Amino acid sequence: MVTCETPAAAAISESPPPARWVVRVAHVAALTAVPSGIWRITMGLGIPVGFDTTGLDIPGWFTVMCIAMSLGVEGLTLLTLGLVKPWGEVVPHWIPLIGGKRVAPLAAVIPASLGAALLMLLTIPNARGFGGAQGAPTGPALVVMDACYAPLLLWGPLLGVVTISYYRRRLN
Repeated sequence: MVTCETPAAAAISESPPPARWVVRVAHVAALTAVPSGIWRITMGLGIPVGFDTTGLDIPGWFTVMCIAMSLGVEGLTLLTLGLVKPWGEVVPHWIPLIGGKRVAPLAAVIPASLGAALLMLLTIPNARGFGGAQGAPTGPALVVMDACYAPLLLWGPLLGVVTISYYRRRLN
């Protein structure tokens, strides 16, 4: 029997597919930054969210920074999906020079592990919220802001779970 599989495509079939629950965890991780991104963009557009924006360039560079930061963070969360999708095992063909080549498992596991650890170091100490910070909202606006940022507490642990699953699938 002759197959038309490329060596890279064959590499995908060597690894078992991720468990359904791991795929769901990866999708949840990818969504953890959406509420804070919406809140940040809302603030950047000058819509009152309770944060003191006096002296900030709205609309202007502050608006651009809020939008860029939100899109950048969401882009990073979407990389979690690479640990459960085929493009996390074989580089997509449209990428110059390396397209179609197998992704070395540690090339994904090491950055993902470091990212999970860094996220937990950055988010868990701030789990008490932002109350009392200079210019921070108070009352109901603070509750809304904290609720928007709370899902970020899950990103690091969820990324860690998906990374361990990827490691086990690809290296065992």
